[in-house]
Amino acid sequence: MILDLRTIFVTGALTCFIIGAMQLMTFATGRFTRSPVWWGVSSLCIGTGLLGAAFRGTIPDIVSIEFANTALLAGCLLLLLGIRSFAGRELNWFGFGVVLLGSWALLALSPGIEGYSTRVMVVATVMALCDAAIVREAVRLGRQEGLRSAWLLAILFAPTVVIYAGRIALAALDRVGTTLFPEESGATGWLAASGVAFIILRGQALLMLAAERSNRMLATLARRDSLTGAMNRSGLEQWLAQQSRGERRAALLLVDIDHFKRLNDTLGHAAGDRILRLFADSVREQLRSTDILARQGGDEFAIILPDVGVREAVRVAERIRHAFRDKIADLAEIRLQPTLSIGVAEIELGGRELDDLLVEADEALYRAKRLGRDRVQAQLKPAA
Repeated sequence: MILDLRTIFVTGALTCFIIGAMQLMTFATGRFTRSPVWWGVSSLCIGTGLLGAAFRGTIPDIVSIEFANTALLAGCLLLLLGIRSFAGRELNWFGFGVVLLGSWALLALSPGIEGYSTRVMVVATVMALCDAAIVREAVRLGRQEGLRSAWLLAILFAPTVVIYAGRIALAALDRVGTTLFPEESGATGWLAASGVAFIILRGQALLMLAAERSNRMLATLARRDSLTGAMNRSGLEQWLAQQSRGERRAALLLVDIDHFKRLNDTLGHAAGDRILRLFADSVREQLRSTDILARQGGDEFAIILPDVGVREAVRVAERIRHAFRDKIADLAEIRLQPTLSIGVAEIELGGRELDDLLVEADEALYRAKRLGRDRVQAQLKPAA
């Protein structure tokens, strides 16, 4: 079966235009960052390059060769910039301009049949480097954020790095022929058809990448207190539900900021919010990565220390109390310095409701308040 390369190029161009429009409309929903804009413009540039190349020999070479190839390379570079933007990495516009201008110059200096191998080498080199960089960024996203679609993206871009490397080697050996559309397309036709399939799959993978991160962010917002970054009550309940049933023990700290309401009423909510954020920062500095900080509401927080006994938890609570006191001391405008009352109890993770777990720590907390606040009290009775 002989595949018509011009038809494949036109089909690929139309596919890129559709995918580009979808990516731009995805951004218009307001749910995502600007990354879909980069990807959408990239797809439109690649589509323009493919469409211009499809009419090579019927329109001026300056359009079908120089402009088309430059548009194609601009699309590849914009795609890389879009991935870097999505990953929160710095964008090198100077490098983008240098590569694009240099590629255009090399293409312009390699006209006609005699320059075909050089043009293939230039285009394949830039595309191979772009795809390799995208694979690297995708792997980094997969490792750092645990995005499954990032691994899919890496899988979809890795094969073309090898294909472009092969094209570079063949061009260097002057084994790529003299025209983009030979009479017998053979393997080249099948590679072009496969390229269109990759374009479609990559476009979908990029949208999946944006959607997966957006869904994770929404899920995080639903489980987190927006002011302090601590888990909210719903998030803590979900975390507890995920713990396996069994004999795994933990320490539960119930913390109350003393005189917080009076401070809030006297200094205003902005000062109260600042104190809450400062408290959360003080706590995180004293916790392990496996420990949990959750805001129960108002100025009351719960801290869970997995695999920690009561006596060690008391030492952690004392460190938190002193760390908070040191940070508050730096706020000279707050005359009535808030302190912490902390109740500590031992619990068993798994199989119990949150309210049941809070009972003993709550008793210890109120005992700390009755004894004058600014102290740690422990419920030494083992968890039931």
